[in-house]
Amino acid sequence: VRTPRGTPLAEAPDLSALPPPGENERADVLEALGPTPVAVDEIIRHTGLSAAQVSMVLLELDLAGKIERHAGGNVSLVFGEA
Repeated sequence: VRTPRGTPLAEAPDLSALPPPGENERADVLEALGPTPVAVDEIIRHTGLSAAQVSMVLLELDLAGKIERHAGGNVSLVFGEA
């Protein structure tokens, strides 16, 4: 796969350097989520958490089947989850 010149590859956040998210971080991310898709960047701004912390919590929620991923990097809670 070739990347056009001038377009840097997006690097995944380094999650290994962070402690696991705590209940407060999880609660902050859940509070920012709802049934309407929201951009991950908006969750980061709303919570004040780092991109890596938000990514970790979203990964946990994704693996638990509690969020849906949408086009454009948006996420939402699965209907009926809170």
